[in-house]
Amino acid sequence: MSFHFPITRDQSSRSSAVYAERITEEPLPQTNNKNSQTTVTVMYQTNMAGYWRNVTIIWCKNVMNYSLNIMVNNAEGDNVHSTCKIELKPWHFWSRKGYKSFEVEGKPVDVYWDLRSAKFTSGPEPVSDYYVALVSDEEVVLLLGDYRKKAYKRTKSRPALVEPVLFYKKENVFAKKSFATRAKFDEKRKEHDIVVESSTTGLKDPEMWISMDGVVLIHVKNLQWKFRGNQTVLVDKQPIQVMWDVHDWFFSSPGTGHGLFIFKPISTELTDCSDKEGSSHGGDSDTSTGTLYYSTSRSSLSLTSSEFSLFLYAWKIE
Repeated sequence: MSFHFPITRDQSSRSSAVYAERITEEPLPQTNNKNSQTTVTVMYQTNMAGYWRNVTIIWCKNVMNYSLNIMVNNAEGDNVHSTCKIELKPWHFWSRKGYKSFEVEGKPVDVYWDLRSAKFTSGPEPVSDYYVALVSDEEVVLLLGDYRKKAYKRTKSRPALVEPVLFYKKENVFAKKSFATRAKFDEKRKEHDIVVESSTTGLKDPEMWISMDGVVLIHVKNLQWKFRGNQTVLVDKQPIQVMWDVHDWFFSSPGTGHGLFIFKPISTELTDCSDKEGSSHGGDSDTSTGTLYYSTSRSSLSLTSSEFSLFLYAWKIE
């Protein structure tokens, strides 16, 4: 099943429709339990070397080591101009801090990183105590991590005049029943914990729960018949469209099929649904209610393209 979104941004963001599928260098996930490779792909638009560019960051993790891949292409998504790969092998502590330089259309771009104190959870992307900085024309055009002061001090460069825009995130995660990730749907708001739980075996009918920050927003019963669907929920009064396709969980060979979950902010007239706060709508979905999280009917929403989309590929392991 595929989902398509209209694109309403200007020419500098037309390539957001192709997302990371155009990036052939991204490693395919391995579904063998011992060699499962989790990946996190994020795409930014930033002003670099005089033009808008798409910068793709791919974090990878397997049983042996971590790695970081950085790719830069033009805003039309045509050709990859440069690739920078950083291996973070655990027995090579020196590799966790470094510097590399490459060219984008003849102009130098420098990459600085310091991951010596980086803290990781179960995924390949660090959560704190690190920085990765891209420098072009004496500007830090893209800065990842929370060690911002250290990054500016080391690069001896000024902050970018134009802030980069995160418009795409994709994750491959592996588990038996529960899949977790984190995402920030708006740069001005907090990051949310997202958990997908499922029960597809046993005497009871298959079920699935999708929660944010510990609150169950979507509960799907009879999942074997409702393996595809969508629902819109409000998170801190921000509408988020959630779509799922778990067909392969049921109809592919064990360990070979993944479930796809898409989380995408959409615009809405909040006044139209303010009187629905605390209510729930839609089919067999049982949602927890309250002032922060609740479901809303699609009829009250004005669907338009938003800046950011999260794609979660959930692989069931045996």
